[in-house]
Amino acid sequence: MNSVVLIGRLTRDPELRYTAGNQMAIAKFSIAVDRPQRAGKEKETDFPRITVFGKQAENCEKFLTKGRLVAVQGRLQTGSYQDKDGKTVYTTDVVADRVEFLEWGDRAQNAGSNSGNGSFAPRYDAPQSGGFEDEMPDSFQAIDEDVPF
Repeated sequence: MNSVVLIGRLTRDPELRYTAGNQMAIAKFSIAVDRPQRAGKEKETDFPRITVFGKQAENCEKFLTKGRLVAVQGRLQTGSYQDKDGKTVYTTDVVADRVEFLEWGDRAQNAGSNSGNGSFAPRYDAPQSGGFEDEMPDSFQAIDEDVPF
């Protein structure tokens, strides 16, 4: 099984490019992920590189910036290349199937951890002005009774 789930902050803005043949979008960025801290040791952080394809890559480039909190789900992929000195350089990247934006704008969002389903979906916070009624379409009605779940 090759599965990775990470939550971290972008260390730089995503870089977007397109493939030559079919114009597939590819976004690359890295995130800072803290390692579990052991007593008496300094905090350590890893900086995995993330690669995203397609429409999701375009959305990452459009909406993400350095410092934003994201959840990434995907797989590890290793590779190698020859540098300009002829030395072999080995790489390890995360190829993302899903990138969930956990922060929007200047307002932090909490992951749906209380829902119990393990989803990375951001929680919707009611607007500060007057509540849901201000944004509710006319075809919906507010319910004052408790929800049974």
